[in-house]
Amino acid sequence: MSKKQVKIKLNRRDFAKIFGTATGSAVAAYLVTTGPLSPFGELKRKQLSTQDSEHGPEEGEQHWGMVIDLNKCIGCEYCMRACTAVNDVKTDKPWNIVVDDRSENGHKYFFSRPCLHCNHAPCVEVCPVHATYVREDGIVVMDYDRCIGCRYCEVACPYDARKFNWEARDDENPYVPTWGSPEVERRPRGVVEKCTFCIHRIDKAREEGLTPGLDREATPACVNVCPVEARIFGDLNDPDTEISKVLERSPSIRLREELGTDASVYYIPLKEEA
Repeated sequence: MSKKQVKIKLNRRDFAKIFGTATGSAVAAYLVTTGPLSPFGELKRKQLSTQDSEHGPEEGEQHWGMVIDLNKCIGCEYCMRACTAVNDVKTDKPWNIVVDDRSENGHKYFFSRPCLHCNHAPCVEVCPVHATYVREDGIVVMDYDRCIGCRYCEVACPYDARKFNWEARDDENPYVPTWGSPEVERRPRGVVEKCTFCIHRIDKAREEGLTPGLDREATPACVNVCPVEARIFGDLNDPDTEISKVLERSPSIRLREELGTDASVYYIPLKEEA
């Protein structure tokens, strides 16, 4: 599938508000986790040299991705609220964020961000115990049983998409039941968590013959709830899916492409009049 991609200058300034120190953080995390002083250095080297890992990086038949149209987003935060309810996320550490900004021409727009599910994810590279990995279908997964809470992945992520659980939770989720009901268990204290593309729905789709992006029961909550259809989800490997058709006919960008993360979330850039 060919995709039209353009290089544009998106403000804040160039999303510096969110990603300003990301490159330095990623380098620091890499040195800490693989350097001679790292207690996990040898383990990490073995991990990277293992070709028959139980979570192999081979490309699968399907590759799930998302398109977010910056021209359509109205900043309602429905995506954040539904995600927080369905995944039972702590409200001060949302997996989806929505921020407002102004373009170079002074036009106000809204920018939203889930986990970008990178094919070459810095968080995967730095994890010393293989607690985070990329599935064959392109989803970056957390294994909470393996996670040791070192937070290297949180530091390495260029998009600030990972959140650490400092305390055991006993709070009430204010978005339940208005925006949905929890469909997964709360994560324990001492682990890092993030957007999963509502992986529990995608895995259920396999069992029930549903199609993510078409059947609501198999589609991420943030996509279903959007009142202006600013988010599209589907199989990037299938040219007949709506997401593939949108990327075929529309210019698109991916955040921080210079880092080589090969993200699975694309943005339709803001269209501005001169």
